[in-house]
Amino acid sequence: MSPPDLVRRFVLERHPIRGHAVRMSAAWQSLREHQDYPPAVQQLLGEAVGAVLLLAATLKFDGSLTLQLQGKGLVNLLVAQCTHDFKVRAMARHDPIGGEAGFRVLAGEGQIVVTVEATDRASSYQGVVPITGNSLAESLEAYFQQSEQLPTRVLLAASAGVVAGMLVQRIPGAGGTQAQLDAAALEAAWKKADAAMSGLAPGQLLEDDVEQRLVDMFGVDEVRVFSGHDVQFECRCSRERVANVLRSLGVEEVRSVIAEQGTCTVTCEFCQKPYKFDAIDVEHLFDEAAPRGSNTIN
Repeated sequence: MSPPDLVRRFVLERHPIRGHAVRMSAAWQSLREHQDYPPAVQQLLGEAVGAVLLLAATLKFDGSLTLQLQGKGLVNLLVAQCTHDFKVRAMARHDPIGGEAGFRVLAGEGQIVVTVEATDRASSYQGVVPITGNSLAESLEAYFQQSEQLPTRVLLAASAGVVAGMLVQRIPGAGGTQAQLDAAALEAAWKKADAAMSGLAPGQLLEDDVEQRLVDMFGVDEVRVFSGHDVQFECRCSRERVANVLRSLGVEEVRSVIAEQGTCTVTCEFCQKPYKFDAIDVEHLFDEAAPRGSNTIN
């Protein structure tokens, strides 16, 4: 039986060092059910999904968080989106790719945009950092350094079956004399955490049990792992939303598509799920009173 798809928080008991770990399998495969990306793009998309989940886990908000890669490489747009309760979706647009391609070839020069759209406007936020380093993880570390001034180490991994990620942060400790006395211990603890992250290969992150891996990294008496939150794939598209889009086009235009193609198929831009309407569906659609709702499926 596969382990559950979870994002989990952990803390070092004696030091102001915290982290989050994510591992997902079923949700990752559901997300890609209607998508067909080259292996290199699929891996980068998986890493972005892991990244957006880790970003969401570090924040307290009610709404959605979007990570967007806008580069001049072969992948000219990549978007991963996560809600506060860890429902995730993602998509990418890319030029033709032949064979293997590394991060810098895929991403090119550009920027990473992180946007929080919260129901409480005061909690909404947007941060922009250049694409840096040789991996999405390195760009994410630069984002944390710029936006929060927190030393952060990130590791992301993705295969066809699994997405995994881990983030470790050194957070500000308590002030006063005790903090000064503990400064050397904190520095030593952070160096240990940094070294542990540097020594962790992506393959280990994909294969290993998260809790056991953390114990191996930090010691059974130092790290406390919390129960975690479920991760699920969920897109905002639906047949009713597509129906509203068709209604907005008008009956004559939709009938002309039916006459030319036999059916009218609308594909969700995000998850690539197709919604097919035949001639009977269309006539029924326009016979009904148009319901109120959104005229977009993304």
